[in-house]
Amino acid sequence: MGIINLDSDFAKKIGFTSDKFAGYLWKKGNRIIISTIFSIEEGKGNLKSLFAEIESFGFKVIVPTPLPLMESILRRWGFICRVKKDRKFGSVELWEKN
Repeated sequence: MGIINLDSDFAKKIGFTSDKFAGYLWKKGNRIIISTIFSIEEGKGNLKSLFAEIESFGFKVIVPTPLPLMESILRRWGFICRVKKDRKFGSVELWEKN
């Protein structure tokens, strides 16, 4: 459990590398949370490849409260929004595949 930094051993396995992204991910149980990431080159398919690799390792991709561009991508890819209550942050959107 914990943070997944760019270019760490696991990050390299799933394609989360500094030539494609900036930011970090978070692992919690069988979920990989897309905490804060930015694509270095938008429109190259890197995000789609990242999600596919994460899922190929048996993890579920979770995106909390995405920005509008990410939300539109998630909708196209079949993600749905669930609102969860968090003691610290109140209501939080969690986007995930059904």
